[in-house]
Amino acid sequence: MYKQLINAHSSGQVPNGTTIGSQAALMRAPIVRIFALAVILLLLWSLVRLTGLQVFFTQARLQEVLLGHPVLAVFGFSLLFMGGNLVQVPGLLFLAAAELTLGPLRGAALTYLAACLACISTFAVSRTIGGDALRCWDSGSLGRSLFAQLDRRPTLTVFGLRLLFQTVPALNYSLALSGIRFRHYFWGTLLGLPLPILLYSIFIEQVAGWLHLAAP
Repeated sequence: MYKQLINAHSSGQVPNGTTIGSQAALMRAPIVRIFALAVILLLLWSLVRLTGLQVFFTQARLQEVLLGHPVLAVFGFSLLFMGGNLVQVPGLLFLAAAELTLGPLRGAALTYLAACLACISTFAVSRTIGGDALRCWDSGSLGRSLFAQLDRRPTLTVFGLRLLFQTVPALNYSLALSGIRFRHYFWGTLLGLPLPILLYSIFIEQVAGWLHLAAP
């Protein structure tokens, strides 16, 4: 039905008997929801580029934010991480800036807080716009198998994915559009991020020591 409505809409012809409910169904079609989310994310990315806001997503500028008032530093850093996750800024940049400014322990702790908030905000935006579009998509036997695995162990699946991919925006979009319950997404994220952040923090500390860039 979705394909018929989309074809009719693109050709400018509405089939006989099409109702307002059918038009609403078209707007809820998976391809429409995914396209809408992609357009909004592209517009956000373009806005950041055109307005010069990308200068805030550099190590030097992030360190400036972190050197300000402690409360404002936490708020500003978290806000930038949330925005950066939506426009494809690597989370490792934020961890490096925090660790080189605050030291390994405080830097990792702040990055963990900001990363969790970023994953939650990206989930909220994606779910609001895209709903469970991926689950509604006809993805064949492979897709059904993946969704079955996700449904059997949702929290554990998110936990494992966080260990492998951390805060990668594409993972956040995919999980949001998969129809997974927020509580499973939340706990899987909360439990899955500490270990990779710790490992990356140790790596950054070693590299910073070699390059004499360690935090004072």
